[in-house]
Amino acid sequence: MAHKHKFKNNYPLLENITILDIADKGNTFAKFNELAVFITGGVPGDVVDVQVTKKKKSFMEGRIVKTHSFSDKRTESFCKYFGVCGGCKWQHMGYEHQLNFKQQQVSDQLTRIGKIELPEAPRILASEKTDFYRNKLEFTFSHLRWLYPGEMDGEQNSDLRGLGFHVPGRFDKVVDVEKCWLQPEPSNAIRNSIRDFAYKNNYSFFNIREHVGLLRTLIIRNTMQGELMVILTFFEPDIEKINALMEHLKISFPEITSLLYVINEKNNDTIADQEIVCYSGKDHIIEIFEGIKFKIGPKSFFQTNSEQALELYKITRDFAAIKKDDIVYDLYTGTGTIANFIAHQAKKVVGVEYVPEAIEDAVVNSQINGIENTIFFAGDMKDVLTSSFITEHGKPDIIITDPPRAGMHEDVINRILEAEPKVVVYVSCNAATQARDLQLMSSKYRVTRVQTVDLFPHTHHTESVVKLELI
Repeated sequence: MAHKHKFKNNYPLLENITILDIADKGNTFAKFNELAVFITGGVPGDVVDVQVTKKKKSFMEGRIVKTHSFSDKRTESFCKYFGVCGGCKWQHMGYEHQLNFKQQQVSDQLTRIGKIELPEAPRILASEKTDFYRNKLEFTFSHLRWLYPGEMDGEQNSDLRGLGFHVPGRFDKVVDVEKCWLQPEPSNAIRNSIRDFAYKNNYSFFNIREHVGLLRTLIIRNTMQGELMVILTFFEPDIEKINALMEHLKISFPEITSLLYVINEKNNDTIADQEIVCYSGKDHIIEIFEGIKFKIGPKSFFQTNSEQALELYKITRDFAAIKKDDIVYDLYTGTGTIANFIAHQAKKVVGVEYVPEAIEDAVVNSQINGIENTIFFAGDMKDVLTSSFITEHGKPDIIITDPPRAGMHEDVINRILEAEPKVVVYVSCNAATQARDLQLMSSKYRVTRVQTVDLFPHTHHTESVVKLELI
């Protein structure tokens, strides 16, 4: 089919473009006159018209303005907010196709960026649950919710306050959500009850521009054991109104095992540095993996898909093949989840993490499980992991590393190369930075196993586990 193009506001409108593949951040990719075109939305196989919004020498960016024919990889989205709230970007693509693209992306990045020769990899591990799979969601209160066309025309006279998710690119507006498909009940029931109570009692919602308003954020966390944590953040210290709402939740939802609140008068929403008030129940919830208990506080990090996190840790343990006399270093240990999960197999586990509060959780997680062969340290990885540190705590036989999206600092990689553990298991949520790091380690290590794991259905995010063995 011939490509036509006409220009609008100095940017071309590209007609009858076939979307070829998935691109970065869940967007899609096409070509026009050998020029790369990165497109927001769509599915590979769609034939579309694209309005270019950005034009450079080597590429263009654009958005779909018309679809001529739909890809056979498409499926009906099941959420009424799809395409508006910014989450679940791949909900319009069949899950099998999502998995194929995720596995292909990991493989492409490891081979193209890392120039790594990969062993034959098993099929990506699919998530058994493709909806209601998250154990944590954060919602935002806003005095201005996103309005739909009928409302903007003044056809409806409804409350402008909203409780839901931020509209992409709009820091001051939220999509008001009645039913979210990401977290199991009573998540939706709790959120809707809070909104109804706030409407009925005329509670103000936060105005991020003016910094006024009572209700700010809502976090709901749950475990596979059925424990439930609710954290409400208030901006204004109106104790009478706060207590009234908390009491309403306590009475309406007796299944809440940890009911907490925060008064956060700062300019940002983070509660890491704020005092948490326990209104009723415990100040934490407990998750259990294979009999190992993990204490999760309101500030604790924990993988947001519990069932798949357990599978991820099993794969990591399998790749590490730990023996009873092995010293294991768990880098970027977080709250010590992997460290405690594998501790019974090892002689000693040394965990290192940047966030001091996470290390406190890691120590507690060892204590509540009676684990005595772990030791944890807080600090910047490149500063903690020195030659003298390794001399003091023992040369690692195995290193497990699960860094943030940015990957590992080159100093850390050099220290690993100096330490020469027989095995490195690298867990990553970003195959591009993982590939870069693997390339830097290729002088001494070869990749012997790879497994991709899907923790986040309907998104472009995935986890990859790579086993490296000393050459």
